[in-house]
Order: sequence, then structure tokens, then C-alpha cells
Amino acid sequence: MNKKSGTEEFLTAQFAAFIGTAIDFGVVIFLTEIIGTWYVISNAIGATFGAITNFFLGRNWVFNSTNNKIANQAFRYFLVATGSMILNTLGVYLLTEFTALNYIYSKIIVAILIAFTFNFLLQKYFVFK
Repeated sequence: MNKKSGTEEFLTAQFAAFIGTAIDFGVVIFLTEIIGTWYVISNAIGATFGAITNFFLGRNWVFNSTNNKIANQAFRYFLVATGSMILNTLGVYLLTEFTALNYIYSKIIVAILIAFTFNFLLQKYFVFK
């Protein structure tokens, strides 16, 4: 497979992140609105499902990094995903509690900020290098 240009790789990574985020949001909304789980707990669970999806998309499609050991990548990804989950959960909590935004709007804002900065850079240069 041909190596992607920097722009193509970034856009592909953002599309993969969008898919993971859609799963994340779906889980959060389902748990919060249907099951009645506190939105902070729902956010952590949704982030986990989204992270697993994004790991496999990143490994197999975005960075085409299947020649490297999956265990090493999974461990590095776990570190990044844990940091991302903490930043996302804290950001959603702070925005929701201190600005009176609905948790869904807070989640959108925080997810975009974290995806474009923290997640992409660490996946490219640390997880799937």
C-alpha cells in the first residue's frame, strides 16, 4: 500500500476518529438517556468503546502499522487512550458543571479539541510510529 501524504494521513485519522467518536457518543447517550447512568460514568464507558474502535482503525487503515507487534502498540495506545479519556471526562465535567452547557455540547467541544491535538499527534509519533 502506498504511503499517505501528511494531509491524507491527517484526514484519514480524523475520519477514523469520527467513527470511534460516533460509537463513543452512541454509548454515552444510550447509557445516560436510556439506562439512566450518570453522564460522567457514561462518558468513561463510551470513551473505552470508541478507543477500541479507533485503535483497530489506526493500526489497520490510517497508519497501516500491522508489521509492528500488536501488544506493544496496544500498550502504547492504552496509555494514550487513558490520557485522552481523562482529558475528555474532565473537560466534559468542567464545561457541563461550570458553564451550564448540556453534556452533549460539552462532549462535542472537548472531543474536537482532544482529537485534533493530543490523540492524532500521540498516535502518529508514539503508538503507530
